[in-house]
Amino acid sequence: MKFIVHTLVDITETRARRGEESFLLQQQQNYLTFLQTLGLRVNLSELVSPVAEKISIKDYNFGSNHTGNHQVWTFKFTVEYADALDIDMLENDFDLVPVITELSETVELKQAAFRTKDVQERNILFLLADA
Repeated sequence: MKFIVHTLVDITETRARRGEESFLLQQQQNYLTFLQTLGLRVNLSELVSPVAEKISIKDYNFGSNHTGNHQVWTFKFTVEYADALDIDMLENDFDLVPVITELSETVELKQAAFRTKDVQERNILFLLADA
């Protein structure tokens, strides 16, 4: 089962380690938080590093407070078992997970967290790629 994730939170994979530049380390920490949250229920496979692109988000279902052109990180992954994970599970797991802000994101995040349920502040979307 394949999933696509779009987020307005900077989840750039930098592979930075403790002692390296703070900015790169904070981006990596968000990426690791993201992966660890995804891995709460399943083992992930076919991971592809997030790709960031500045685009119009009018066709995305982000929160109503986010409009215009913004940096969007897209991440794809696969799980082996069809019923092991679904969109509702992901939205429940990710809502209010803390993140580091003021990195490369182009939106103002009122709360330093992934938001999946707030219709105004939603900053991460989950889609089935198979559908």
